[in-house]
Amino acid sequence: MLRILVAADGSELALDAVRHALMLVRRGGLQATLVLGHVQEEASLIELATQGADAVAAASVEAGQHLLASAVALVEAAGVPYETEIALGPVAATLADMAERCGCDALIIGARGLGGLRGAWLGSVSQALVHQCTVPVTVVKHPEPQEVIDADA
Repeated sequence: MLRILVAADGSELALDAVRHALMLVRRGGLQATLVLGHVQEEASLIELATQGADAVAAASVEAGQHLLASAVALVEAAGVPYETEIALGPVAATLADMAERCGCDALIIGARGLGGLRGAWLGSVSQALVHQCTVPVTVVKHPEPQEVIDADA
């Protein structure tokens, strides 16, 4: 059975990546488990000093679960097997490591996520993953409104 890591950060583009993975599974007849992965950037020294490492780690996991909730809902509604993974670190490198550590055969990511100005180009994370990841990477663009209408027909 294939294992596909789908990067999810709560953004609409991340949900497009989840929808794309679900489409591959349903239309392509793939037997796959989706690994919904989320990476929280590491805490700053100020956060660690004022709140403590355990509190920061717990808050990061809770935030990750919250940001994965909409992706989990889509996958559960489709009845596709899934797992969730939440990690801390630099996003691209951590996702690449997650794909390898979880035994994934492919990675799917939205073209841009919640990165703000740092991810304003192609999507600095998606671009870095294309170069760093040891498994095939699919970068999903947000569909134009007409593409959504056509897909529903």
